[in-house]
Amino acid sequence: MKKSLYLLLAATLIFSACTKPHHLKKGIWRGVLTTKNGDGIPFNFEIKDTGGHKQMVIFNGTERFKVDSIKQDGDSVFIKMPLFDSEFKLQFADHGLQGKWIKHLGQKDVAMDFNAKPGLDYRFFKHAKEPRIVTGRWSAIFEGDKPDTTVAEFKQSGDNVTGTFLTTTGDYRYLEGTVHGGKLLLSCFDGGHAFLFKADLKGRDTLVNGQFFAGYTSKTAWNAVRNEKAKLPDAYSLTALTPGYKKLDFSFPDVNGKKVSLSDPQFKDKVVIVEIMGSWCPNCMDQTAYLVDYYKKYHSRGVEVLGLAYERTKDFNKSKASLEREIQHFNIPYPLLITGYTNDKKETAASLPAISNFIGFPTTLIIDKSGNVRKIYAGFSGPGTGNYYTEFIAGFEKLTDDLLAEKTHG
Repeated sequence: MKKSLYLLLAATLIFSACTKPHHLKKGIWRGVLTTKNGDGIPFNFEIKDTGGHKQMVIFNGTERFKVDSIKQDGDSVFIKMPLFDSEFKLQFADHGLQGKWIKHLGQKDVAMDFNAKPGLDYRFFKHAKEPRIVTGRWSAIFEGDKPDTTVAEFKQSGDNVTGTFLTTTGDYRYLEGTVHGGKLLLSCFDGGHAFLFKADLKGRDTLVNGQFFAGYTSKTAWNAVRNEKAKLPDAYSLTALTPGYKKLDFSFPDVNGKKVSLSDPQFKDKVVIVEIMGSWCPNCMDQTAYLVDYYKKYHSRGVEVLGLAYERTKDFNKSKASLEREIQHFNIPYPLLITGYTNDKKETAASLPAISNFIGFPTTLIIDKSGNVRKIYAGFSGPGTGNYYTEFIAGFEKLTDDLLAEKTHG
């Protein structure tokens, strides 16, 4: 009897040792998403303990993107992104994590293989090979685009490179990577988009054989030449009012179902900012973060802000759920309206006939106290663009001050 008991205890101890629970290690990790053709999109993140709960902090340049929804069930880990409606479904394996990043696109899901290892603080290479210099401004051309529609800005310290690509419809946010000999490698993961840029440096002033990977399948060729005078067209010149229109007219419900239109009393004699946006759009998120602070600064002086959301689905409840996550994340104090249209640019143009040449998200309309559309700003140069962002803020707020100083007519 005793012998049987000892055998049972020994078996229990052995089983317990073999099934020792996994713990998500604190510290720096290196994660890699895999594209369809096998290229890896790397990024670094930190796992922290905050208030007794695990927190993931994703690094892209100077950006620190915090993720608080982390759940562990046995050897499985589930990480829900606070924005963009995506998530990780992972398992502990091979001294790290592996599984899928799943992006929900309204009518379908797209998944990418993912693996991560703790204790690795490098992005592409542990030791870079004889880095060459890419610091400065470049004119870039992506396959299918017209010239002078993309500008690249890079800053380099040793082999580490940060920067972004700016386009007429927005920027590629915070990119980070390296120069490995004559090869430039940059990546970004923000919960909504996974980007990888690769190119060869030919001589000092030319980037050739460029490839841009976005998500699981997208792949686009690009090249660039160094050009310190490169600049984009004026963002206020790209989208205009349709001839015969002076005002914007719409009536869409907010997340509670209440219809809102510019003819409502709360907008009378006010400067109104209308942001055409979507919860799926990272540039829109950068603009929303700015507009929240802008609203706090200008609302008491007579400014109102509205967001018109064009989601990936026409399902009101699905759109509502996505927008409520955004409202909570940014503490948005102004209304976001659910248009009932998708993010197809043709649908956006059809829903707002007063706008001509709608080119992308976000687009911002500045309306004066008489209800007339005075300016339309296409795209958004976010905080990852450095001076472009500060210059936008200065110009946008000067325009606001000027419109507030005007007297209403009629």
